Amino acid sequence: MKDIGIIVLLWMVSFSVFGSTGEKEYDFVVDQNGSGDFTTVQEAINAVPDFRKNETRIFIKNGKYKEKLVLPTSKTHVTLIGESMTYTILTYDDYASRENIFGEEMGTTGSSSFFVFADDFKAKNLTFENNAGHVGQAVAVRVTGDRAVFENCKFLGNQDTLYLHGKKSRQYYKNCYIEGTVDFIFGSSTAVFESCVINCKGKGYITAASTPEEAEYGLVFLNCRITGRGSSKFYLGRPWRQYAKTVFINCYLSRHVQPEGWHNWDKPEAEETVFYAEYNSTGPGAVVPEPEPGTEPDTETGSEPEPELEADTRAADTATEAIPETGHRVPWSVQLSEEEVKMYTLEHILAGDDNWVPAL
Repeated sequence: MKDIGIIVLLWMVSFSVFGSTGEKEYDFVVDQNGSGDFTTVQEAINAVPDFRKNETRIFIKNGKYKEKLVLPTSKTHVTLIGESMTYTILTYDDYASRENIFGEEMGTTGSSSFFVFADDFKAKNLTFENNAGHVGQAVAVRVTGDRAVFENCKFLGNQDTLYLHGKKSRQYYKNCYIEGTVDFIFGSSTAVFESCVINCKGKGYITAASTPEEAEYGLVFLNCRITGRGSSKFYLGRPWRQYAKTVFINCYLSRHVQPEGWHNWDKPEAEETVFYAEYNSTGPGAVVPEPEPGTEPDTETGSEPEPELEADTRAADTATEAIPETGHRVPWSVQLSEEEVKMYTLEHILAGDDNWVPAL
């Protein structure tokens, strides 16, 4: 019986690494308990051959891996796959005002828990976290590389959780959960968020795009759920740079969304250059249409319970404007037409010069 047990155990290990076809499913296995090829994620990344043209698949077993990770430019076509989104956690706790060994502040970029510089990176079933707490800017993931894909991942933090850094970078997020307080999805990249949950933990702003003037698209949210906590109110976005582009299409908006929808970051000149748009928003935070003549506006705003999340009460992170009684968006935002929304497909948004369509 003992021999049979050993055989079964070996078969299970072989199946997890090689898959049902007998072909090797993962190139490296990371297990902090020592059963894999490496005990840290960075060791596995370092082992990837430079500028490999084929995919390198790294399987990460459940555990909390406290590492400040760097995927260098030379480590192309790397895929990280967690054993489970909930229990495979990559975390660190740096923040912008923390000092390095020379007594200098790290800054927003330096605070990142994970730097993704390489092209063609994929991640699946992982939690990325910056657990520094309420200490200002503290980035969980900073993505510079092109053609990045995240599927079934969590991004946990407060201010500046997800930094979409590369101006030429295209990124795709599918079935992900992203949380934060202030500007927690920000940057200059072109990115699509499809079927994601975006949770604002306190008063603040979801997006802060710095879209280059020449870019056709910026941040696009497709079929997402926008949620919040308690009585906190937040904006869909504000412009980090004056040509910011952010669009929400077929998204559910909870009651926590400010009726105005968008904020100008105290830059009235940006109202002439930004592109902030929605199409078919639903839920109590959606825009209230003008009532038809002779009818009364619908005042039903029922909502479902939101997750119990800690609110961010720092004064620096809160919007101080009074909440208006109307539900109408700022006049410099746009409600897309049926014809206009046809251009918001993955093939159009992420095509670039190489006609890239993300593969999960």
